[in-house]
Amino acid sequence: MTDKQTVWMTKDAYDKLVQELDYLKGDGRVAIAKKIGAAKAEGDLSENGGYHAAREEQGQMELRIRQLEQMLREAQVGEPQGAPDVVSAGSTVTVAYDGDPDDSDVFLLGSREMMGVDHSLTTQVFSPQSPLGQAVMGHKVGDAVSYEAPNGKELSVTIIKVEALSR
Repeated sequence: MTDKQTVWMTKDAYDKLVQELDYLKGDGRVAIAKKIGAAKAEGDLSENGGYHAAREEQGQMELRIRQLEQMLREAQVGEPQGAPDVVSAGSTVTVAYDGDPDDSDVFLLGSREMMGVDHSLTTQVFSPQSPLGQAVMGHKVGDAVSYEAPNGKELSVTIIKVEALSR
């Protein structure tokens, strides 16, 4: 049994995903059915590239529908909470690797789906469940934390700046 993975997002991101899901389940399915029907009308399906492409597109759309349904079921919707200088879901965090301010990264601690909603976001996104996300969660500016990168290497970062997601 797997643990439920909460996906943090703003209300705007949640609403955007609901709209996308509604489109895919309604007009999107109708459009792909028309493409498949038109391709079938061309004849021999075994050598019909348009038919196979439309079926592939349908499969990708159904996969996205399932992904959105799961994400929306597990979503935690709201604004960043906690003290302004403490890292929490929804924070934009600046970290320096090994304490070197010239070797730093800025990232959003939240859902990748936020990238399409807030056009001011040009940073990376890490989930709170990622190794870096878990390491910085609950820490404040000036704290140094370590985590194990996916390649097995131990990395150290110092939290330089924490900001609530601007809207």
